[in-house]
Amino acid sequence: MRLLIAVVLNLCFLSLVLPAQLQLNGAGATFPYVLYSKWFDVYKKKTGIQFNYQSIGSGGGIKQITDGTVDFGASDGPMTNEQLDRARKNLGTDVLHIPTTLGAVVIAYNLSLPKPLRLSPDVLADIFLGVIRRWDDPRITAINPGIKFPSKPIVVVHRSDGSGTTAIFTDYLCKISSYWKQRYGQGTSVSWPKGTLGAKGNEGVAGQLKQTQGSIGYVELAYVEQNNLPYAVIKNLSGEYVQPALGEVTRAAESMLNSIPDDLRASITNAPRGYPIAGFTWLLIPRKQHDRAKGKALVDFLRWALTEGQAYCADLHYAPLPKSVAERALKKVALIEIP
Repeated sequence: MRLLIAVVLNLCFLSLVLPAQLQLNGAGATFPYVLYSKWFDVYKKKTGIQFNYQSIGSGGGIKQITDGTVDFGASDGPMTNEQLDRARKNLGTDVLHIPTTLGAVVIAYNLSLPKPLRLSPDVLADIFLGVIRRWDDPRITAINPGIKFPSKPIVVVHRSDGSGTTAIFTDYLCKISSYWKQRYGQGTSVSWPKGTLGAKGNEGVAGQLKQTQGSIGYVELAYVEQNNLPYAVIKNLSGEYVQPALGEVTRAAESMLNSIPDDLRASITNAPRGYPIAGFTWLLIPRKQHDRAKGKALVDFLRWALTEGQAYCADLHYAPLPKSVAERALKKVALIEIP
């Protein structure tokens, strides 16, 4: 009995002297999930801070940060002015966009070809519009000399959930196709043409592509590499057919630096140089924090992610932020108010 009492007293004492492990809760984009998982693991080992991140898609991340149910959201498509107004009313403070990395939205396909598929903007748009329906269409063969295409139907796969990857891809489609812009528009969710297949998350689209012969879809580069899917080279504004290599993503961002606004909600699709279907991904952070410990932990993590954390990007198929963008992001972090 004395031993039992001693054990209980010791446990009570430890609960008093040891602080509870701090946990930051977040939700949103699947696009950067591979990188964020690595960051959260490394940072936990470094500081003891735990992260509970649900990769539910950018639309879910925007909703949860607006509702105040998470400490941070994540999105590859920036919040609209209307969404920012709604969040401000609900939270009593502005939501800041902190860019964390750059990624490529890759056009992956399930077709055995002797060399990578080449796609021009007009052909790519018409495939997703359903105008081009078969792989041996003359417009595809004309820009892919030396490849004999099978007479197979094209199966288009898209995201079924609210998705920042969709926001980036449809932003690009709006810039290259006036009909797409008028009929379907841009956003984390759009009404897709009939006959297309939907799948949840980048991982869902990659999985659907892997199991569907003759399919084509858009997915973040890291997921394509993980699933060993072939992907297309895309003709950019300069007329070059460009692979979604990290250097080409960086080149696209650098060619658009002068157009990045003060709030850092920037689009870099259809850039004059580099890979044309690329974008930033952001963490969505309430400017006024209500919990001192969580607010300080979040600020410290963001500073680490924008400096030391950038070294983890390339190995996981993400492009580090250009130095000038990282510096501007750090200035945004400095605006976060901790009680």
